[in-house]
Amino acid sequence: MINRRSTLKSLALGAVSFLAIAAGGAFSAQAENKELKIGFVGVTSGPAAAWGTSNVRSMQTRADWLNEAGGVKIGEDTYNITIVTFDDQKDPKRAIAGMEKMAQEGIHYVVGPNVDDGAAAVRPVAESKGIIYFPYAFPKALYTPPASNAVLGMVANYQSGPAIYKYLKENKGVKKVAFIAANESDPLSQRDSGVAAAKELGLEVVAEKDTYQNDTRDFTPVLTPIVQLKPDLLVLSGVAPANAPLLIRAARELGYEGLISAETAQDATVLQEGAGELANGFISVGGASTPEIRTPVMEEFIDRYTKKFGEYNDESNTKVYALEYIIETLKANPKAIDNVDEFKKTMDTFSAPNPYAKDSTLKFVGATSFGQKRQLSVPMVVTEFKDGAFQTLFVGEVD
Repeated sequence: MINRRSTLKSLALGAVSFLAIAAGGAFSAQAENKELKIGFVGVTSGPAAAWGTSNVRSMQTRADWLNEAGGVKIGEDTYNITIVTFDDQKDPKRAIAGMEKMAQEGIHYVVGPNVDDGAAAVRPVAESKGIIYFPYAFPKALYTPPASNAVLGMVANYQSGPAIYKYLKENKGVKKVAFIAANESDPLSQRDSGVAAAKELGLEVVAEKDTYQNDTRDFTPVLTPIVQLKPDLLVLSGVAPANAPLLIRAARELGYEGLISAETAQDATVLQEGAGELANGFISVGGASTPEIRTPVMEEFIDRYTKKFGEYNDESNTKVYALEYIIETLKANPKAIDNVDEFKKTMDTFSAPNPYAKDSTLKFVGATSFGQKRQLSVPMVVTEFKDGAFQTLFVGEVD
């Protein structure tokens, strides 16, 4: 009996020792990996917080996943991914400070900013410090020569707007369109692009100068004259996620029965909480994924994100792409790890399988819009809100 107990004890201790050695070996392998810092500079607080929050959460979810799998092999080295974040509070001055912080930490690849002013403000720092950045902002000057360090991370409003208006004209009988925008450069720019696209399609634009202050909470006064014009479509140009449900609710309570749309991505939870069933039928650019085109990797990403943060933001279907493009391009040309000129050289010919969408390829596009490839190719998914969730209207792509 004593011998049996001694034998069992020895076996148990041996098993524990083996597991400890194995775990130690795995930990040692992880510890030996180099560190690759990827930055984020964008808005994660205030009315537009959902835009930047989905960026950060997508990056953190994917980085954790890759690190858990042993890191990323780039050239001869393996890297653990570290996400360094900075909340610019939608303030261009803070965005500049954030980009300078990234430069100080030796970071060459930064996701964001999320708005036009911030993306334009950081350009001098990015160009002088050797940083490639991926804004979610639409001014063409950021992506056309001589600019070369900014890469548009999503579909622009002047690319999605015409597609949405054309669809609604052909399928919903839209003839008259009204626009309303916050009195800030970003939404005003998007409004002007939308107005031009609508007129080019032969639609009658009945309102194109109406604005509101971004901190408005009662939209009844500004919407009353627009509703009286009885447009078939009311476009909320560049609307922040926190303001969209307030505008929708005010329009519906004023008796507006037409369609409402936006070319900026929105948050389903915010819409449901702020407008409820009044938001049904609201049309916007959704995340770059639908159940029909999702791969198992995309499904797992959504599951990991949801478990990590307790919820999922549809916009992260788009925001998941930036980090993936950075990593895959670095794999294609390891010299680009600390040399953004090498990254730029690779962009023209880069191609890799898209892990998130079926029958799709990761590639840089934008030649038609910008005269050079300074845009990520992501599916253009247009959605309709219904009963707390987005449903797909159609899927397109950008050249």
